[in-house]
Amino acid sequence: MSTLLFDEKLKTYLALLEKWQPKINLISNNTLDNAWNRHFVDSQQLEYFLPRSAKTLFDLGSGAGFPGLVLAIMRPDLNISLVESDQKKCSFLKTVSRETDTAVSIYNERIESVSHETDPDIVTARALASLDKLFEYCAKWIENNPNITLIFPKGENVNDELEVLKQNWRYELCTHQSKTDQNAKILVFSSIYRM
Repeated sequence: MSTLLFDEKLKTYLALLEKWQPKINLISNNTLDNAWNRHFVDSQQLEYFLPRSAKTLFDLGSGAGFPGLVLAIMRPDLNISLVESDQKKCSFLKTVSRETDTAVSIYNERIESVSHETDPDIVTARALASLDKLFEYCAKWIENNPNITLIFPKGENVNDELEVLKQNWRYELCTHQSKTDQNAKILVFSSIYRM
């Protein structure tokens, strides 16, 4: 995709976010003035960690579409599913998808209800739950797809969450410094199995 087209789609997305925010609490009002860096750039940086061989990505608790919808704009070759239980947020996601001509599948349901007929190659989630809970959400997909990659941005409490996670799971982990928050890390998990 050309950089110009990519930028235009993201500008349209930002304009829609600003228009919808007063009606629906899509993001924290404290981050609205810095939405470009705090949400868009923060989501964009995950694209670097997506395996090139991947075909499907599930974004759990998509909310306003970060990072899943941003990644769908950046990687139109991926089949991306956004899972969000809030009906109003799903309406927003559908609007952005339509207005930016970005193909995504949107599931208005709880994560526990998502069909396991398709196993994703990648799972992302941002500001959704602790690592042990995220792994439980992904357990069936981990079991079915030994090559799955889990990509989770995490904040200051990451070490505490990793200690809890180690009690039940084994994995390979690459930790990367966030480009948008000096206190945040991007965790990339692979070779995952339950103990």
